[in-house]
Amino acid sequence: MINQLKNLDNWLGGLQWLMYIFINTVVVPITMGAAFNLSQAEIVSTMQFSFILGGIACLLQALIGHRRPIMDGPSGLWWGVLLALSTLAAAQGMPISEVGGSIAVGLVITGVLTVIIGLTGFGYYLEKLFNPSVMGVFMLLFGVSLCISFFKGMVGLPFGGGEGPTEIQIGPAILSFVIVALVLVLTIRGSNKLSQYAMLIGIIIGWPSYVLLFGQDAQLTSGTSSSLELFLFPLGSPAWNIGIILTVIITGMLNLSKQYGSIKGTDPIYPDSPSTSKDYRNSFTITGIMTILPGFLGLVPYSPFVSSIGFIQQTKIYDRMPFIFGAAMFFVMGVIPQIGSFFTMIPLSVGCAVLFVSYVQLFGSAWDWFKLVQFNSLNIYRSAIPMFLGLVLMAVPASAFSSLPGYVQPLLSSGLLMGTIISIAMENLLNWDKVGATISNNIGVNTEKEEPVNKL
Repeated sequence: MINQLKNLDNWLGGLQWLMYIFINTVVVPITMGAAFNLSQAEIVSTMQFSFILGGIACLLQALIGHRRPIMDGPSGLWWGVLLALSTLAAAQGMPISEVGGSIAVGLVITGVLTVIIGLTGFGYYLEKLFNPSVMGVFMLLFGVSLCISFFKGMVGLPFGGGEGPTEIQIGPAILSFVIVALVLVLTIRGSNKLSQYAMLIGIIIGWPSYVLLFGQDAQLTSGTSSSLELFLFPLGSPAWNIGIILTVIITGMLNLSKQYGSIKGTDPIYPDSPSTSKDYRNSFTITGIMTILPGFLGLVPYSPFVSSIGFIQQTKIYDRMPFIFGAAMFFVMGVIPQIGSFFTMIPLSVGCAVLFVSYVQLFGSAWDWFKLVQFNSLNIYRSAIPMFLGLVLMAVPASAFSSLPGYVQPLLSSGLLMGTIISIAMENLLNWDKVGATISNNIGVNTEKEEPVNKL
């Protein structure tokens, strides 16, 4: 162990992992705080515990879970759904505390179910439901749902269930689009090192620019905290809105497919040590625990990041030790209150601009899944119907569902969940690979008979 601590490569690699984990975590508590109208002290607390639990989750997964250098952080799927649920408060006249309290109850229940799935190994059968067509629909709708929320934050509109102006704020909107352009240029045209840190550079340049032009966000101007404060159920006291709880549980089951993808996706990188059923069971059990705790602390649940695969391939850091160093440093950042308080002051529009670029890339993930499906003019409905229906539901105002029973409103108004559920149902009710197969086989075949040539 002493030799590992003296190894400079472990520290340098750990710093890169620290930046990667930090970038994918820091904006999440800020957006959740804005969506659920949390106080400055509560946002600072959720920021600190996001760092602490994030470091613990990464260490547990690397040491006794899947035992791979895969970041464990706030799940993007969970994040998107929780932000979407926060809009119910304003659209349907529901108290935001009831939404948050029901989410907390749903997270605890989902975490317990995930632990059971991990211990029993039942997750293997759930994974079979998510074929390439389902994953393509899910990835596309997931990207669109998050980008809608981020776009609102970029232009200064109310984020989630938060209150704010009803018109686009021209100044912050222009700065946001400049940041988007900067991150895109660095990602596409920059060197490997620059593109790797494009998101971080966007924050470093965008944050002071926002403060110089518009001042600090009014919501985030309080002084720093000198101690670690714990707020139980900051999103709202436990509540029992069945529709929200059911939506949260379904989200948790859908999120398991991403966990399979992240672990299985690293197998080609480590051909000498493929993941085992024990690795999956341990990893799912840890994820269950890291879903229960956020329910009490008002955090977005944790799960392995599929994008870690690209980070490993880009940095060529295959060893597990640098990842452990980075996770430990991230944990220390959370333990120091001043650090968490400082990062809560990142302007919401700047964070949303950087993340908008990041999640637009999910179109590529969806495209990769769709390329594994043999489409023709008849079986195209297998993906078209759930995908278009999901997009249509996203365009319908949440208030339009107020005539429906309250317990189904959160589920039916979620384009992401409804599109994914319908896709799963359609894929498992019919063998779409055989639908229209003869049509696709005949494409490009000339069936016309050649006319005889008249000789004069």
